Amino acid sequence: MDLRIEKTEKAIKNAFIKLRAKKTLEKITVKELCAEACINKSTFYAHYADIYDLSESMEKETVMSIINSIEHLKDYTFENMDAFTRALCLAFLSQISLIKILFSGKEQNHLANQLDRELKKVIFRKHPEFENDFEKNILLSYCIQGAYHAYLNNPEADTETFVRTIEKIVKCLKPML
Repeated sequence: MDLRIEKTEKAIKNAFIKLRAKKTLEKITVKELCAEACINKSTFYAHYADIYDLSESMEKETVMSIINSIEHLKDYTFENMDAFTRALCLAFLSQISLIKILFSGKEQNHLANQLDRELKKVIFRKHPEFENDFEKNILLSYCIQGAYHAYLNNPEADTETFVRTIEKIVKCLKPML
């Protein structure tokens, strides 16, 4: 990528994060984002259709970053879902500052839904036989979305307590499969 384009992208994203940390997505205007990023509107529109396009792009990047940070993702099976869930929790906790900004307000459920969809794609590429198995799909959704929502409702829990508790819950589910 051209260095100028890379610098512009970085300026846009940094400005967006700064503004998004202060206000809801709906309240951010292209005009104020451009002022914050020190670019003109035409430059912004050369990169994104609107603020929502930028937000969606950054959400997708964050989801892919979380997924890519899960070591040995393709090695996890339904036999070691507790280890998978632990790795997932640690992966999203490592990006929690950005998550709290990008996925706040009305966007709060977007992360869980996007993680659910994208992780299933990765898992089902390796195990296509599970794609139509409702029990496996439900368990995956429960592990992915349940862990995220448990964190949202218990942000004061320390990392080790949180991750250990989620791991225990998932271990209890194992006999059900």
